[in-house]
Amino acid sequence: MDKNLAKNYNPKDFEDRIYKEWQDKGLFKSKIDKTKKSFSIVMPPPNITGQLHMGHALDDTLQDILTRWKRMDGYEALWIPGTDHASIATEVKVVDKIKKETGKSKYEIGREEFLEHAWAWKEEFGGKIVNQVKKLGASCDWDLERFTMDEGCNKAVTKFFVKLYEEGHIYRGNRIINWCPDCKTTLSDAEVEHEDQEGNFWHIKYPIKDSEEYLEIATTRPETLLGDSGVAVHPEDERYSHLVGKFAILPLVGRELPIVADEYVDKEFGTGAVKMTPAHDPNDFEVGQRHQLEEINVMNDDATMNDLAGKYAGMDRYECRKVLLADLEEAGYLIKVEKHDHAVGTCYRCHTTVEPRLSLQWFVKMDELAKPAIDILKKGELKFVPDKFDKTYLQWLENIRDWCVSRQLWWGHQIPAYYCQDCGHIMVSEETPHECPKCKSSNIKQDEDVLDTWFSSGLWPFETMGWPDQTDMLDYYYPTSVLVTGYDIIFFWVVRMAFSAMFCMNEKPFEHVLIHGLVRDSEGRKMSKSLGNGIDPLEIIDQYGADALRFTLTTGNSPGNDMRFYMERVEFARNFNNKLWNASRFVFMNLEDESLLDNLTRESVEANLTLADKWIISRANRLVKEVNYNMDQFDLGIALQKAYDFTWSEYCDWYIEIVKPRLYGDDREAKRAALYTLTYVLEKILKLLHPFIPFITEEIYSYLPTVEGYIITAEYPHYKEADDMLAEEEKMNLIMDGIRNVRNVRAEMNVPPSKKAKIIIVPTDDKRPAMEDGKEYFKSLASASEVEIQDNKDGIPEDAVSVVIDGVELFIPLDELVDFEKEKERLNKERDKALAEIKRVEGKLNNPGFVNKAPAKLVEEEKAKKEKFEEILKTIEERLAKF
Repeated sequence: MDKNLAKNYNPKDFEDRIYKEWQDKGLFKSKIDKTKKSFSIVMPPPNITGQLHMGHALDDTLQDILTRWKRMDGYEALWIPGTDHASIATEVKVVDKIKKETGKSKYEIGREEFLEHAWAWKEEFGGKIVNQVKKLGASCDWDLERFTMDEGCNKAVTKFFVKLYEEGHIYRGNRIINWCPDCKTTLSDAEVEHEDQEGNFWHIKYPIKDSEEYLEIATTRPETLLGDSGVAVHPEDERYSHLVGKFAILPLVGRELPIVADEYVDKEFGTGAVKMTPAHDPNDFEVGQRHQLEEINVMNDDATMNDLAGKYAGMDRYECRKVLLADLEEAGYLIKVEKHDHAVGTCYRCHTTVEPRLSLQWFVKMDELAKPAIDILKKGELKFVPDKFDKTYLQWLENIRDWCVSRQLWWGHQIPAYYCQDCGHIMVSEETPHECPKCKSSNIKQDEDVLDTWFSSGLWPFETMGWPDQTDMLDYYYPTSVLVTGYDIIFFWVVRMAFSAMFCMNEKPFEHVLIHGLVRDSEGRKMSKSLGNGIDPLEIIDQYGADALRFTLTTGNSPGNDMRFYMERVEFARNFNNKLWNASRFVFMNLEDESLLDNLTRESVEANLTLADKWIISRANRLVKEVNYNMDQFDLGIALQKAYDFTWSEYCDWYIEIVKPRLYGDDREAKRAALYTLTYVLEKILKLLHPFIPFITEEIYSYLPTVEGYIITAEYPHYKEADDMLAEEEKMNLIMDGIRNVRNVRAEMNVPPSKKAKIIIVPTDDKRPAMEDGKEYFKSLASASEVEIQDNKDGIPEDAVSVVIDGVELFIPLDELVDFEKEKERLNKERDKALAEIKRVEGKLNNPGFVNKAPAKLVEEEKAKKEKFEEILKTIEERLAKF
C-alpha cells in the first residue's frame, strides 16, 4: 500500500470502497453487551414511492452523526433502518402503473392480483431508496432492516388493534370523516392540510312554515343544502327564541326542518342562524346527535351528487353548486353574496379539497390514550429539542378527536375484523375465525378496508425490536435514545408513537426528539416539483462526494429551524475537505523516514515540545471539550463549525506553517517532537470530524502510521487534564496577535512577503517571556529579518511603523520596509495617472454639450469619478510628503 494519500482529493476514489468495507467487516452491527451503555435510534422510514430527497438526506445525516459519535464514545449503538408502505401514496402509484400497462382499474383485476403488483413495486422501489441512503454513508445495522408491512410488523399491528378493541378503545360507527374524492379514502385529521382560498358567503332565505317570516342563513357550501335536516339558533338569541320548536322550509326541496336551540351557535357570527347538515359537517353532526336530526348523505364517493340530491344527481359538487345557486336566485331565495376567504381542508397527497361526510368507519377513542402521552412530556421523561415544540405536541394531544383508522384501500394492513354474513356478528381477532360464535355459520368475511399508515408506523420504535414478543433487544435498547424528525410530522407520527408506546409498552418510545426544519432553496422557498427547485442529493454526491453534502447540511442546521441550501456552501464544504486532505498529505510526506516513528510517544518527546506544540495540543484539548458538550446538547452544527475553524485556521494555517522550519531542519529530536504533535492533533481532528464526514476521515486515518484499525470503531476524544496548558495558550495567542498585526501593516503598505524587515519589540515585564519565546515565530511568519526586544523605546527611529497589542508595542523601521527612491518613483507615476483622470473628467463636466445632453445618471457618475480620483490624489500626496 502506498504510504501517502493520492495527490488530489477525489471522493469517487474511495467513498463506495470504504462503505463496502465497513459493511463487509460488520462494523455497523449492533449487539447486546450489558457491560456497555446502549444507544438506539429507529430511522423514520422513507416511503417506497419515491427517491431520496434533501429532507431524507438531512434526517439521515443527523441520525448517522449521533450513531457514529455514540459508537465511538463507548456505547453499544443500534440504528434500525426501514421503509414505509405508505398506503395512499403507493396505491395511487400502483393504480396508475396498472392503468398505463393494462388499461384496467384495480377493481377489474381484483384484490389478489393488485397486491402482487404492489409487492413488486415495493421490491423495486424499496430497494432503490435503501441504496440511496447507503450512498450517504448511513451506518445502520442493515441486517435488521424492516418494512412496515413485513410479517413481524403485521403481527404487531394486529395485536395492537385487537388489544385496543378488547380494552374498549376501538369502535365502529357512523361519524363525520375527512373524505378525499380523488384518492377515494378517508383521511385522518393529520392528513388534511388547510390552505386559504377565496370563497363566498351565500345568504339564502329559509321560509318559516305557516308564516310570512323567514330565516336568513349564510353558507360557504350551498350544495350541501340538499342534505339539510334542521336549523340551529343560540338558546339566548332573543331574535329567534319565538321560532324554536317550529319548522323552516328547505328552499327548492320543501323538506320541513326543525328549528332547534343549541349553544354551539355563535349568535354574534353571521346571521346567528345556522343550517344543519349532519352528514356533511362534523359540528352539525354533533348538534344533530343532540337533537336527533336526520343524517342525509347527498354525495357519492367521487364527490358527485347521489340520488338523494334529486334533479342534481350525477353532477359534480361544484357543477351542482353553480346550477343550484342559479335555481335559488331564479326562485327568489338568494338574498346576497359576499366575499369570504376561509381555510379549506385539502388532501395531503393529491391536494384535492376534502369533503366532510358521514361514513361507517373504525375509530380509536383518543381521550384516555392521550393522557399518558401528555404526562410523559409534562414530567420531563420525554424532551423535545428545542423545547418550543412541546407546545405543538401538547396542542394536538390536548385537543385530539377520535382517530378514524380505516382506509378504503387495498394496500396496507387489512383490518382484523370479521363479519358473519348470516347473522351480522362482528369478530375482532388475531387469527381468522372459522365459524361465528353466535350462529355457528362458517360464512365469514374479513373487513375489506386497511388501516391508516400511521397506525402501523406508530408502533415503529418497539415493533422493530420484536414486540409483541418480549425480546432481548427490547430489554436492552428500549426505550430508544433519540428520534430525529422534522417539525412537520410531530402530529402525524411523534404523537402517535407516544400514545401507542404508552399503551403497548407502558413506557415512553424515546428520551429525546431532535426536531429539524425543512431544507429550502437559496431563496427560502420550499423545494417542490411544481416550483422545479428541488436539488437531488444523489447528484450532489456524484459531483462533490457524500462528505461535502453532509458537511453542508450540518453546518447550515440548528435544531428546529429551516435551512437554505446554497451550492456555494457545497463548494465551500468540498474546499474544506480538500484542505484537510492536503494538510494530511503534507504530514504523511514528512513521516517517510520510519526511524523517526520509533517510540514516538509523549514521554519520548516531552522535553522537546515547543511553545507552539503545547499551544496546539492544549487548543485541541479545549476543542474536544467544547465539541463533546455541543454534541450532548444536540448542537451538531455548532460542534462541526468549531472543529472546522480549528482545523482550517489553527492547525493548517498556523501550526503547520510554524513547524515547517523544524521539519526541514537537521535537529532530529526537534523534528520528532514536531511529528508527534502533528500526528497527535491530526488524529484528534479526524476522530472529532468522523461522525460528520466519515469517508474522508476513514481514508486519511488508514494512512496514519501511529494508529491501527478503523476510525469508525476508534475511541472518541475526551478532555485530558495533562493536555490543558492554558499558560502556553495565552503566550501563543499574544504572539499570534502580534504576527497578525505586523502582517496587516505590511499588507497596507504593499510590502511583499519576500521583503524582510527588522522588528523591535517593547513589552511590559509580564509579556516579555512570551515575546522571547516568539522570536523565531516572528521570523518565519512575520517576515522578520531579526527580532530585538528592548526594555524601552530608546533608539527606535521616529519614522518606525508601530503596532500596539495587549502589553506590547512592536516597531518596524520604515527604511527596513521601503526602498524610498523606488517608492517615490512608483507614487509619482500613480499621481500622474490620477491627475490625468481628473483632467479628463473635468473636461467632460466643463463641456455644456455633455452636461446638458447626457442622461443625469451619467453626469452623476462622472462627478463621482472626479471625487474618487481626487481622494486618491490626496492619499498619494500625503505619502509623498512623508518622504
